[in-house]
Amino acid sequence: MEEGFPKIKHDVQDRSSEAWRKLCAYIELVISEEWEEFRPAEGIGPELYHQIYTLPPSIAKMKRVKHVHLYGSVLKRIPPEIGQMEALETFSTYTSYDLHWYPYEMIHCKLLRSSKVSTRALYTHLKGKRGFPDLQNNPVRYQGDSVKCSVCRKEMDYSQTTQLWISLQVGTDVLPLLANLCSKECEVLLPRPPEGYVQFPHKGGARSNYIRK
Repeated sequence: MEEGFPKIKHDVQDRSSEAWRKLCAYIELVISEEWEEFRPAEGIGPELYHQIYTLPPSIAKMKRVKHVHLYGSVLKRIPPEIGQMEALETFSTYTSYDLHWYPYEMIHCKLLRSSKVSTRALYTHLKGKRGFPDLQNNPVRYQGDSVKCSVCRKEMDYSQTTQLWISLQVGTDVLPLLANLCSKECEVLLPRPPEGYVQFPHKGGARSNYIRK
């Protein structure tokens, strides 16, 4: 297992590839047919599925999807737009070992009750486990030049964005979440993490970054 304080991997998705085009077309089919399940491994085939490292923002339009199946993926990140999937009830990324963190926006999926993730792949503060990357020196960037605040959803450019880690209950699991924040006012609105986890949002990195200044 990768230990210490790793760097966030860059978005390496080839958006001109057949795999990406087929995934985008499959998502449009899920939307138009109002399907309740999202199964990209079946929708585009396993060979192309294993060329997908993120999901397109168009997942926000999958308003009828209740169940997301990303078993055995090579995904490295999931975009914040998942928070707009308002019907989402179950979410599985089990054996997706490159998914070390998730977007804060998942807490906006109010019907999400069940999750299945590979917990040993997650970032955590616990000794001997994979530490949180230092966001101070290695900020996360999504596709495009702007991002929305995870709390108030104000659109902002990256120079206006504060990124923090926070561990919260999502479905069945406590997940490491990345929050993009526009202000201190939005930061204080973040929920308190469960006992046993860092009790406030933090930048990650060395242990000193877990100490509230």
